[in-house]
Amino acid sequence: MNVLRVTDLTVRYTPDVHAVRDVTFTVGAGEVLGIVGESGSGKTALALALMGLLPESARVAGSVRLRGEELLGRSDAELSRIRGNDLSMIFQDPLSALTPVRTAGDQIAETVLIHSGATRAAARARAVDLLGLVGVPGAARVARAYPHELSGGMRQRVMIAMAIANEPDVLIADEPTTALDVTVQAQVLDVLRAAKEATGAAIVLISHDMGVVAGFADRVMVMHAGRAVEQGPVDQIFRRPDTPQAAALLRAVPRIEESSVPRAAAERARRPVVLEVEGLVRHHPLYKGALLRRRAGTVRALDGISFDIREGETLALVGESGCGKTTTLMEILRLSRPQRGRVAVLGNDTAALGPSRRKALRRDVQVVFQDPYSSLDPRMRVAAILVEPLTLHGVPSSQVGRRVDELLKLVGLESEHARRFPHCLSGGEAQRVGIARALASEPRLLLLDEPVAALDMSVQADVLALLEKLRERLGMAYLFVAHDLAVVHRIADRIAVMYMGRMMEIGSVADVYGAPAHPYTRALLDAVPLPDPVLERRRARLLLRGEPPDPVALSTGCRFRARCPRYATLTAVDGRLCEENDPASRPLRAADNADRSVACHHPLVEAKAEL
Repeated sequence: MNVLRVTDLTVRYTPDVHAVRDVTFTVGAGEVLGIVGESGSGKTALALALMGLLPESARVAGSVRLRGEELLGRSDAELSRIRGNDLSMIFQDPLSALTPVRTAGDQIAETVLIHSGATRAAARARAVDLLGLVGVPGAARVARAYPHELSGGMRQRVMIAMAIANEPDVLIADEPTTALDVTVQAQVLDVLRAAKEATGAAIVLISHDMGVVAGFADRVMVMHAGRAVEQGPVDQIFRRPDTPQAAALLRAVPRIEESSVPRAAAERARRPVVLEVEGLVRHHPLYKGALLRRRAGTVRALDGISFDIREGETLALVGESGCGKTTTLMEILRLSRPQRGRVAVLGNDTAALGPSRRKALRRDVQVVFQDPYSSLDPRMRVAAILVEPLTLHGVPSSQVGRRVDELLKLVGLESEHARRFPHCLSGGEAQRVGIARALASEPRLLLLDEPVAALDMSVQADVLALLEKLRERLGMAYLFVAHDLAVVHRIADRIAVMYMGRMMEIGSVADVYGAPAHPYTRALLDAVPLPDPVLERRRARLLLRGEPPDPVALSTGCRFRARCPRYATLTAVDGRLCEENDPASRPLRAADNADRSVACHHPLVEAKAEL
């Protein structure tokens, strides 16, 4: 039975801007419809039209029927009785969707109170039950927490609990896993599956991640320029797409099997070292009290990590949020004496640099940030943004104009882009400007902090191809921070896996992906969705449960053991080693060198068949 029927839905913002054009589809009870497409294709405008949340300036035509009842044309008061009850939505950014001054439990209880008429005590009890249903550990405690006190995955669980509170007929999920770690993404998808089974709701899943859609959706609708260009069963769309738009989306998905062959160890050893990090430590003390400040603990953001990068090489840092990836980049960019340990850039120990040498070395070390719009000055045109580093590093004024044109061409932009402001650029164009600015000083080491995390698959593929081409052409070295392991597999030569400020495993991409030695590495790889519906449904995965521990209250021994599936299978004697001793990074086998090491007392490579 079709629960939701949409017929010839059209959304116009002005007479000339058609966000959605004559879209027709149905969703049955317990069915998942995946809606995919690039940014600007009309996915979110469609979702907001279904919910009746478009601005007053928008003009909506067509038909939206929920169990046979027309929703379009109803007043906001009438729709308010439907929203959150028969029709619910999970928004992309839970932090902005949740009220910051009210606890998570109160916000869920409010949804129950408004639509069910329950008492406050019953609504609060229902809120705790719902948090438990969506897999929140310590549900009563989380119900008393404010949104800013929760992780991204926890906030998304709160949003899901709120959306299913009144067992809706239709659940609309707008990019529910965007920018989440792969482990948290896998957990959120499991929660959505449990919610669908518990409520029997029809789900409309909007996503640009084709791997997520492959494993979760029953049918797929592909949107382009506001139109639904193709619809069909998920297996058919993924294996035999009929339209070039669907085929282009599938081609853009980074696949682990497509990685290039890594450089041989002997070749790597001949290359000069561009960056060397030894025993790097960054601890942040915490204090309580405004006047009489008392030491309340220490956050061990980095706790003795070591690695190096050779010329023309890409090393990827991966791990969950809070593991220390971005802190590592900031410590390197500081080009000063670290708290403890040693950082050497192009053979220069940063602890011994004077002001003039430090300024000169900054030409050789540049950074590309995750969000190009927040890293580009909105009041400056692109030309001015690119002129600034050129002038700072002494490029003669007579050569600046020519150099700006060269930089734009280098990153695949036209000369006319120089006259635009950042808000006039697409996400991919803005990121290209950020890359061009980083290349202005002709660096030898480029630090990239999640440079494609917020981009659509097709734009992401273009930017990754650009970065690979620039590395080969200019001979730069990359330190690439990411949480998407499929992206890492495509662009990196080596990979370093971080957890709670420590390096868990490091080695070539072929070695680490082919035979992960640390249980955490394997869990990260198992959480990566496959863009193949058949394989994604069949494969057995080792899902990581729970969340990283409080960084202030780390216990003795291995900091991963509370979440480690291998630790649960150990004997008491072997387990005591994990409980009492924090494992040091060591070569995986006696014949290995530092290029392949793991920080685990019981690595999987030695007992691979046991897990």
